[in-house]
Amino acid sequence: MGSFTPVKTLEGDAQFDTYVAEPEGKATAAIIVIQEIFGVNEGIRRKCDSWAKAGYLAYAPDLFWREQAHVELDADVPEDFQAAIGHMQKLNQDQAIRDIEATIKAARSAVGADGKVGLVGYCMGGRLVFMSACRTDGDAFVGYYGVGIDGLLGEQHAIGKPTMLHIPTKDGFVPPETQKAMHDGLKDNRHVTLHDYEGLDHGFAAEMGNRRVEDAAQLADRRTADFFAESLA
Repeated sequence: MGSFTPVKTLEGDAQFDTYVAEPEGKATAAIIVIQEIFGVNEGIRRKCDSWAKAGYLAYAPDLFWREQAHVELDADVPEDFQAAIGHMQKLNQDQAIRDIEATIKAARSAVGADGKVGLVGYCMGGRLVFMSACRTDGDAFVGYYGVGIDGLLGEQHAIGKPTMLHIPTKDGFVPPETQKAMHDGLKDNRHVTLHDYEGLDHGFAAEMGNRRVEDAAQLADRRTADFFAESLA
């Protein structure tokens, strides 16, 4: 359904590829899908395609482009998993936020001045979505099993738009003490909603592969769809 389209950096001195999926009719809102550590792979592209089928203009920026463009890895292949960690460690996340801001700018231009832009991210993308909620002018933010958010809580005062986080309680990358810090730190922030998923592990809402837990993925995705329907109207 979609294809890769170049987007200019905020500085205008370079461009990076973004997967774009367009709905059948005119979109009045856009959703930006922020990748896991596995790149803009088939699973991420499928998520964009699904948002386009729901009537949104969907984008997935290639955030690894400065190191290696068009990374596509499989979470179920051990060698790919290790390669993905290497790409993540090389990513300048502050710079990635600027690329996300550039994608928001492109999306807002495409849907018109009155159109809104939501962001949804997974794993590393869940962390980047939280950072985006604090640092960008997006209109709504959803993070799935974001890693290291406890270390970002000092920025949460800057969150001014609706934000939702999906938290699996048995996340191997987000231990119980981190989850508690997130709940304690965000409980008084009126813009933030947290959903726990008891007994589930990291990656439960992956579009494909062994990590997916069907019932829980569908529940989380329904919550996300309802959240965007309200926040981006």
